[in-house]
Amino acid sequence: MNVISPRQAQERMQQGAVLVDVREPHEYAEVHAQGARLLPLSEFESRYAELPKDAELIMICRSGARSERAGQMLLDQGYGHVSNLTGGTLAWVQDGLPTLEGTAEGAAQ
Repeated sequence: MNVISPRQAQERMQQGAVLVDVREPHEYAEVHAQGARLLPLSEFESRYAELPKDAELIMICRSGARSERAGQMLLDQGYGHVSNLTGGTLAWVQDGLPTLEGTAEGAAQ
């Protein structure tokens, strides 16, 4: 699995990559990367098929551990282009990249 920085993730999102936040809803509501789609790890096994197979998927959590597990699960299920955002949401915020609070409209719940 590729490991990418927050800035690389933002660039790839501008090119059509999907940022998938695997934290729980209360964590996502506190702060999340702008454009991130919520798909909690607790529901991941039953819902991962909602994710497109034809787009790059960038996994993000708080620090990188849960997103790595989710990304590996996707690779095991035949998804081809999966990356893990190193340092997670903490690194995204530290880099000063755009964030939102609350539940984003259109986010998977």
